[in-house]
Amino acid sequence: MCASPVLAAGGGGGGGGGGTSSTDPYAGAYSDQKAQPTYPKRSNPKATQKGKKPNNQSSIGDPAFAAGYRVAYDTIYERNDYAVAIEQLKALGHDDHPNVANLIGYSYRKLGDYKQSQIWYERALKADPNHVLTWQYYGLWQLEQGNREQAMFHLGRIAAICGSDCEEYKSLATALEKPTGAALVY
Repeated sequence: MCASPVLAAGGGGGGGGGGTSSTDPYAGAYSDQKAQPTYPKRSNPKATQKGKKPNNQSSIGDPAFAAGYRVAYDTIYERNDYAVAIEQLKALGHDDHPNVANLIGYSYRKLGDYKQSQIWYERALKADPNHVLTWQYYGLWQLEQGNREQAMFHLGRIAAICGSDCEEYKSLATALEKPTGAALVY
């Protein structure tokens, strides 16, 4: 079962989780702990990526990166200041890290710049094809663009990665249940 961001529980697209609560799937990435980062667990071992994974996750252990990521995360989910968050995330110098690229894509989407948002979501998925939160956010992007079939594809990818019980799946499935053109609240 995947970690449960507040996103699906109904708050502003990821949450509002402060500190290192369980509402933030990457909380361990920017806490004061020296432990390795934790990512949502995959319930389907067949969904793991074959071959060597890119070494884009080692930066999470860097205290400066972790602190900067936390500031940008709070800027997005606590203050909803997406333009500033984009600057903060780009200043980290790890644009190809899936967490960073995903949040940049999310911020552009919230600003209404769907072209840039798409570029960044695809960049995140290139860095980690199993980055479940990107599949969810990009699926919501697809719905906002009227691409229900593509959103269904994204839902299928989420199911393959973490099953249908994870919050990312539930959130996108709930959004897909709404009639076309209905306002999405997430």
